[in-house]
Amino acid sequence: MKMICPAGWRLESTYRDLDNDFSSQVSPTPVKEPQLVLFNESLARKLGLIPEVLNNQHGAQIFSGNKLPPGASPIAQAYAGHQFGHFTLLGDGRAILLGEQISPDSRRWDIQLKGSGQTPYSRRGDGRAALGPMLREYLISEAMAALQIPTSRSLAVTTTGEPVFRDRTYPGAILTRVASSHIRVGTFEYAARFHGKSAVQQLADYAIRRHYPECANQTNPYVEFLNQVIHQQAQLVAQWMLVGFIHGVMNTDNMLISGETIDYGPCAFMDRYDPATVFSSIDHQGRYAYGNQPSIAHWNLTRFAETLLPLLNSNEHQSIEIAKQSLEGFSISFSERWSSGMQHKLGLKEFDLELIQDLLNLMKTYRLDFTRTFRALTLGQQPHPAQTVSYSQFKTEFDFWKSRWNTARGSTSEALQESQKTMRRFNPNIIPRNHRVEEALQAFADKRDRAPLDQFLKAFAYPFEDLPEHERYLEPAYESAEPYQTFCGT
Repeated sequence: MKMICPAGWRLESTYRDLDNDFSSQVSPTPVKEPQLVLFNESLARKLGLIPEVLNNQHGAQIFSGNKLPPGASPIAQAYAGHQFGHFTLLGDGRAILLGEQISPDSRRWDIQLKGSGQTPYSRRGDGRAALGPMLREYLISEAMAALQIPTSRSLAVTTTGEPVFRDRTYPGAILTRVASSHIRVGTFEYAARFHGKSAVQQLADYAIRRHYPECANQTNPYVEFLNQVIHQQAQLVAQWMLVGFIHGVMNTDNMLISGETIDYGPCAFMDRYDPATVFSSIDHQGRYAYGNQPSIAHWNLTRFAETLLPLLNSNEHQSIEIAKQSLEGFSISFSERWSSGMQHKLGLKEFDLELIQDLLNLMKTYRLDFTRTFRALTLGQQPHPAQTVSYSQFKTEFDFWKSRWNTARGSTSEALQESQKTMRRFNPNIIPRNHRVEEALQAFADKRDRAPLDQFLKAFAYPFEDLPEHERYLEPAYESAEPYQTFCGT
């Protein structure tokens, strides 16, 4: 039996069993004065770690990379990817995988240090990260977890005591990221483009064992593997759409085959509903706009299917047909999850696309806030249109829609109560409003005031409840505020 160290570490390194082409052995670069800023005690316990041992300067040494935990075997992973549609050779340029923690429920979790120094894939970068983006990933990834959306998690943020030079000087930091793995669509693209069929098969066999072991018993495990990845990604993107989340950089290297959200650089949550909403400062053409996310996910999965073609069938033509058939499953899986989600968000007895689409059209026309509209309906209140539109015209159109909605929900008091109960479970009271995220980050960066960070994390632990600590997170930014922009944080 594997011995558990006093801190609870049970690290293994099965990814290193793959050919050397998939990773490079590299150690984190030591930092000057590590200080633990945020530590996720509940996640630590889930992983089998002991917070009392790690939530201190000892933990700061480990989560900064200055010391390695028992069993660590640090590597940087190689991968490629299509970034804004263009193929690029990539790799972990500032992230180092310490190993795979075996949790008490026998699950395997990657423990990765992000911002831990240069690797063979740094591409002339310094391998470091600034404090603001690492705090931002911590806050939003944990909010996503509370919203019950599959996501990578954040275990710790550690300041380094060293500056990071970008457009100006920022304090340096390292994020300890947790995921069921960091195997990306881009990892398969790397294997296929540079190392051929045998490398793709080795990676696919590993991914099947780790994430989809049920596929191994199928007549063609690789076809079922493709189907499972497509299904998981369709489900994930549908969940994004149901809460107004915009990933912002849906490159293939940011799509995990496990179906978890990863890379919280230019992401944001939509306030006013508009499918064309874009926040990322570098997405000039709107490729990754809110409304484009399903089609981009399908495009990414097509790139994934291309890497598996040699494994799907020995006949190239038949292999392509199999892949096409599998990819058709994306729209089915996405539509099923989105449709059921919207049905639950409106508390409907049956799915009604026309009713839902008419509401979305109203929301766009009258610039209604996405989250507040659904929550207002949940509470039996009327949504508030933007001040710049005609209220009387909105009231007329909304009342007509509302009468149809109430009919669709059911006429009895019992039906309406059940409808509201369902809506409370599927409509969050709060989301990470962009201006509140920035407020918390700036308070810490400028004044080392961590109260807004703590308030944020406390509030977002229960986003579906009506709690007093939610009050400050309910309102969107003023309409007069500057258009919000997000950045990659690299």
